Amino acid sequence: MDKTVHFNFNRSLSRRAALRAAGVSLTLPMLDAMSPAFAASAPARPKRFVGISLSLGLHAPNWMPEGAGTQYKASKYLQAHEDLRKDFTIVSGSSHPGVTGGHTAEGSIFSACPNSRGSTSRNTISLDQLMAKHLGHETRFPSLVLNAGSSNSPSYTENGAMIPAETDPIRLFNRLFKPDAKWERDAKAKSNRQGQSIMDVIGAEAKSLQRELGKGDRDKLDDWFTSVREMEKRLEAHQAWVNKPKPKVNAKPPEKVNRSNVVHYERTMLDLMYLALQTDSTRFITLHLPGSAGAKDIEGVEEGYHSLSHHGKDEEKLDQLALVEQAVIDEWAAFLRRLKSSEQPDSNLLEDTMVLLTSNLGNASSHNNRNMPVLFAGGGYQHGRHLAFDQKNNYPLPNLYLSALHRAGLEFEQFATSEGEMEGLV
Repeated sequence: MDKTVHFNFNRSLSRRAALRAAGVSLTLPMLDAMSPAFAASAPARPKRFVGISLSLGLHAPNWMPEGAGTQYKASKYLQAHEDLRKDFTIVSGSSHPGVTGGHTAEGSIFSACPNSRGSTSRNTISLDQLMAKHLGHETRFPSLVLNAGSSNSPSYTENGAMIPAETDPIRLFNRLFKPDAKWERDAKAKSNRQGQSIMDVIGAEAKSLQRELGKGDRDKLDDWFTSVREMEKRLEAHQAWVNKPKPKVNAKPPEKVNRSNVVHYERTMLDLMYLALQTDSTRFITLHLPGSAGAKDIEGVEEGYHSLSHHGKDEEKLDQLALVEQAVIDEWAAFLRRLKSSEQPDSNLLEDTMVLLTSNLGNASSHNNRNMPVLFAGGGYQHGRHLAFDQKNNYPLPNLYLSALHRAGLEFEQFATSEGEMEGLV
């Protein structure tokens, strides 16, 4: 529900001006609602979610296995990762209902918001941000939104605003682990105080109008007061972290990333994501591998990644594309192994972390948004199976997203166009 209040204050200080003066916004991604209002009983252990999205999909014959259920035959891309077989589920024949438009559907990867080419409709909140909205207050960073090359992301706030992604691994490392200087802590504390005082001014201005408004506007105003109270709680949570020391890690800052090699870029980001989860700096992360990512520095690859995705079934291009996609999958598998080997009390990080690898494109060569590639790992599920749905009448992938929300302890009845929890996910 859009809780924006469509009226003017007609006072000396407008709501818009006040928000700008404070340098805050009700839609800031790192300041989404911190109260787990919709949470069920708190999970025994923290639940985490990592979403890795591919702008250019995966070539279906190479990632989709033969057979269904637990007796499937591993595909070309997954043959080298049989040691992880019982740690992930393969989903084929699924997509987001109402989502079309080829590359323009990137914004719907994690929101599942219906989209069509040329559509101007506003996006809806993405899965990672919905989790962060209600559970992100428990860590220093409610969420991390990352991209291997572009500031675009498939992470969206509840008001449909895209969250710009962090693309610099060195800057990300410093943000996570480099201690803030005193002047930085003072600046953050001052910003929080200013935000709180502006909330007081705005609240007073709005309350003075209540008697002048009709019932419909009063209802809208009540919704907005709720948003203001949530903002105040977020500011308090941020203030609490200002003087808490950042975790120390036995790792050096990453070297400058090779932007001509999407695999090196992916590996560097995944290393930092692992450290962020291991130190409980955040529990919700997305990483997007864009179509603009470089691939020419990968051995055996002579063309650009995007060019190879438009292979037109040319065997030479398909061979090179397979080298890129196999390497991308290998890095994903290495990330799973690190999570699995990281021991936690009575568990390991993979057991408590849902890791989703998917794409808005089922066939990048034809810009088809059907039959999205889906690999879903960890999170405490019983994996080791291929959920093979109908390739022509696709199963709604938002059902998986609803299942993930429930596993995180958020008892929503629906997410986007979901029709219930995903069938066959144990």
